Formats: sequence, C-alpha cells, structure tokens
Amino acid sequence: QVQLAESGGGSVQAGGSLRLSCAVSGYTPDMPCMAWFRQAPGKERETVASLTRADTPYYSASVEGRFTISRDAAKSELYLQMSSLKAEDTAMYYCAALPRSSDYCGSFRKDRYNDWGQGTQVTVSS
Repeated sequence: QVQLAESGGGSVQAGGSLRLSCAVSGYTPDMPCMAWFRQAPGKERETVASLTRADTPYYSASVEGRFTISRDAAKSELYLQMSSLKAEDTAMYYCAALPRSSDYCGSFRKDRYNDWGQGTQVTVSS
C-alpha cells in the first residue's frame, strides 16, 4: 500500500525557516517522481516545487529563490527547505507522487499526481 507522510510543519515568524519532510513507502524498487503542493483556506491547491527524474528542480515564481526541493532516494524521503518565509506562505503543504509509469516527472499539473500525503500545516506570522 502506497503511503506518503509529511512532517516538519509548524508556526514560525516571517523571515524564518522550516524544513518539511515526506516519508514514502509502498513503492518498489525505487522512489517515484514527486512534488510539493500547498493549499490555503479558500484557495485552490497550487504547485510549489517539483523534481524531474534527473532531480532537476522546478519552482513556482512565488517561492523561487527561497525554497529548495530535494530527495534522498536511499531513505525514500522528499524534502522542502523553506527560508525567508512570508505570511503568504501559510498553507497546508502536501507531497504527492506520480504513477510509476508516468512520463510527466517535474509536472506542475496536480491532476497528474495520484498519491497524496495527509498534509502538514505551515503558519507564518508577521
């Protein structure tokens, strides 16, 4: 059974940093292509960052230069290092995985991701 579990969320002051993790289980033999999304109350879920099969990162304009997506395939973990946090970064953050056979690694289209974590809340105060 595929399971994605986010952790590392919390409450921080503007300008602070936070590191989110996503533990992946149920995939074999290797880690799927994954991405980070976020959703604020009353807003659509939006793509934050993604990784291609070659680990080339892509970022939304709103987080470029402040967030870093990475993964440790040996540990089956995905990460999102967030720095210079702003109040507008406040949201529930989700990790998601593409189907194993997908040719869309790095995609920003949320409808292409079929497995999702439960989310971890990030609250930034100013």
